[in-house]
Amino acid sequence: MFGRLKEAFSKFKKDVEEVEEPKEEVKEEPIEEKKSLKERIAARFHREEKPEEEKKEDEAVEEPKEEKKGFFAKRSEDKIEAALEDFEDALIQNNIAYDITERILEEVKEELLENKQKPSAEIISEKLKEILTEVLTKPTQIDLLAESEKKKPFTILFVGVNGVGKTTNMAKLGKYFQDHKKSVVFAAGDTFRAAAIEQLETHADNLKIKMVKHKYGADPAAVAYDAMEHAKAKKLDVVMIDTAGRQHASEDLMKELQKIKRVIHPDFTILVVDALTGNDAVEQARYFSQMINIDGTIVAKTDADERGGAIISAGYETGKPILFIGTGQDYKDLEQFNPKKLLKKII
Repeated sequence: MFGRLKEAFSKFKKDVEEVEEPKEEVKEEPIEEKKSLKERIAARFHREEKPEEEKKEDEAVEEPKEEKKGFFAKRSEDKIEAALEDFEDALIQNNIAYDITERILEEVKEELLENKQKPSAEIISEKLKEILTEVLTKPTQIDLLAESEKKKPFTILFVGVNGVGKTTNMAKLGKYFQDHKKSVVFAAGDTFRAAAIEQLETHADNLKIKMVKHKYGADPAAVAYDAMEHAKAKKLDVVMIDTAGRQHASEDLMKELQKIKRVIHPDFTILVVDALTGNDAVEQARYFSQMINIDGTIVAKTDADERGGAIISAGYETGKPILFIGTGQDYKDLEQFNPKKLLKKII
């Protein structure tokens, strides 16, 4: 995992450290051959270079030339730019969504522009590491077991589009709670998709977990409410509510989820995304977090895609913690997310 990204860090450091400071004779090299990295970055951030500044470079005596030449000198520009391109390729190839990659690299480039001291390989490499570290560690990690001790019953709403593994990962989390001596009830809130109730019922039977269900076409909020009442009556610890997804997030789906939240006031809302879907995972994370305010994410099917980019993408987009990652097909294959463990693999 992240081999390409590690190579980019290493190559970047080597490339920049091998760059020699240009001597005065370098001035005679053609300037218009290619726009400098500084010019291209400035254009991207809408900071136009003034023509007068270029003229002053030859005329002004008091301006230290090393500010102009230093890190952005022509002999170093191509290598630095190539290194940043390596980072871009590595991030995208590790399944980090394209627009997230662009935002991360823009932050790195902005650092180059705003840093008044001469940047070094370490400064730039550390800036990228700092961004990735912040994405994964800034959201406070949440211990669902500890949270479930605060209220009884503790209610969790599961959301996500069709095909991401929402129902399966809900069952895995049910098993996780069982293993920690918590009693659980399932609510079959997906009354829309054919066979959804039967799918959850199979998991409930396998795990010997009680499931509350209504007919297809019933109001999902009513199913969730009945599951809550059952948990209160039986003094159960955790209520887990499955919900309908669509192939793509829709207005009807969001209204349905918003109604469930109004009726039930779940203690926790978990978004499930698929590690294999790349940019789609980001779109889903953005849409669900904006429309219903999620509290955390499970990234499913990480065993089928070891690149890990979906984890970074989802964390960056939502600003909420990654709670678990799905690592296989069995009920035990749900691993609590450890940001430090992933960061070691990246950097």
